[in-house]
Amino acid sequence: MTTTDSESLHATVDERRGRNGGSRKDPGRRERIARAAISVVAERGIEKITHRAVAAAAGVPLGSTTYHFATLDDLLAVALRQAAQDNVAELREWADGMDSGVDLPAVLTDLVLRYLGPERERTVVEHELYVAALHRPALRAASTEWDGALRDLFTAYTDEVSGKMLAAVFCGLLWQGIVREPLPDRDEIETIFRRAVGDTAHG
Repeated sequence: MTTTDSESLHATVDERRGRNGGSRKDPGRRERIARAAISVVAERGIEKITHRAVAAAAGVPLGSTTYHFATLDDLLAVALRQAAQDNVAELREWADGMDSGVDLPAVLTDLVLRYLGPERERTVVEHELYVAALHRPALRAASTEWDGALRDLFTAYTDEVSGKMLAAVFCGLLWQGIVREPLPDRDEIETIFRRAVGDTAHG
């Protein structure tokens, strides 16, 4: 018997009854479970995530997680999608707050340093979920959606080719930054972005 099968057998009677009306009583439960899965990955890592741990983190019965997400891959996929949605929503808010004449390479540098500094733990978790798609086919659609959303975001403020390039550079700098010691300095990051947007006036 698999871990998922065993956990499913322990679903509570109340949760089973809730299949007909539980979601209406608690419409935010699915999202809460997804966010709890992200926090469990942050604490334990991908390989140690379980339905039981996520249920405890979300403050819901075990049967609620196995009802909404039959397998751990289902749970991880929605966690990845939630992390991507949160990340892209934050980036859109950031972009909407930019002035029309903003120095794009400079503000992109600020953003990378924020993700590698104060928000480093979240960045690591997001990338851990992303890389899990290499060996978990169920996660690949969510990872592709994330890539597409980032590309579309940058394209909206530049052009199609530049948007794709900036998305690739942005993601690459984050990947390097979470494994590299010491972190790249501001001048290095900003120079890379300036070259990417064809700005050679600053060096």
